Amino acid sequence: MIIHQDCRYFRGDIPCAPNKREGVHCDGCPYYDPIQENILIIKLGAAGDVLRTTPLLSPIRRDHPNARIWWLTHSPDLVPGSQVDRIMTWKSENLEILHAIQFDWLLNLDKDHYACALASRIRAKKKSGFTLGTFGEAGPVNDEAKAKFLTGIFDDVSLANRKDFWTELFEIAGYQYADEEYILDVPDREDFPGLDHSRPIVGLNTGAGARWTSRLWSIEQWVELANRIHASGKNVLLLGGPDEDARNRDIHHRTNGIAQYLGYFNLAQFISLVDQCDLVVTGVTMGMHLALALRKKIVLINNIFNPYEFGNLYGLGELVQPDSPCKCFFRGQCINPDYFCLDRLPVEKMFAAVERVWTTDRGKHYQEALGVPEMITV
Repeated sequence: MIIHQDCRYFRGDIPCAPNKREGVHCDGCPYYDPIQENILIIKLGAAGDVLRTTPLLSPIRRDHPNARIWWLTHSPDLVPGSQVDRIMTWKSENLEILHAIQFDWLLNLDKDHYACALASRIRAKKKSGFTLGTFGEAGPVNDEAKAKFLTGIFDDVSLANRKDFWTELFEIAGYQYADEEYILDVPDREDFPGLDHSRPIVGLNTGAGARWTSRLWSIEQWVELANRIHASGKNVLLLGGPDEDARNRDIHHRTNGIAQYLGYFNLAQFISLVDQCDLVVTGVTMGMHLALALRKKIVLINNIFNPYEFGNLYGLGELVQPDSPCKCFFRGQCINPDYFCLDRLPVEKMFAAVERVWTTDRGKHYQEALGVPEMITV
């Protein structure tokens, strides 16, 4: 009996999908797809970073059509199963499997020490990204990763950087970024009772997670923006997770229900909810990455990150920053005793950006055009 152990569908422990579906055997199987390479991607988290790494799958699949792609992650639901053959979470059983395999290419995109330690021990003919150094420190394993490494260890180098995230990501892997888009396996559309589709929907993603209070626009500002957007002929939908629940309930109450709030949901439901928005206003959060992946018009609030990191937002919208420079570069909490920069992001400025993005077919990156102040550190 012929057994194609090199087939993409072959499991060895259980029948393959074509056998279960149609009863076919390896001999003469029309689905035989021989594997010639093993490629391992390590990108663990955060969830948004996992999603914004997916554009890299396009050139990898293009140049390695006969590869079995493995991905080790903390966010398996955001890795597209349509493109990745083996999606694995960090647990001892999976690590044992990875240690037993000879990979042709290992691409570690995380600088977490435990991810780098694993990358150092995995057997691979070629390694890109980051591994663990002699004294237990993270470091670049290939020349192409050195630039990204430097922006991560020196704030002044990071602030001076003019490359967007995807350009740096692709360079680590030896590619030239060409506006490859996010890849997301979109779940089936879910109906949300009470969601008003009578007018276009603008989603307001109001939070930034519990750790990042430096990125929180005030409730009062969100309330005023919601009222102005509703008065302009659009419906407003509040978005967020459990960390934003109390905040969104407060905004909903203060707007007398004008800003709809349906609660928080699991990931698949949240993706479907964002997908039903026509435009999303958000900070640098998971909501931003989902809006880009779903090709939604977007207005992005940024204060503590290098604005060039976000490129042109795929031509889908605008990046807006406070009128006064942020002094807390890449910090989770504001340390500036003089002012909180987001208090100096006027509602009028945000509403104007919403209106511009809404009325244009494709957005524009306005960081330079509007003279947004550069960030500074202290």
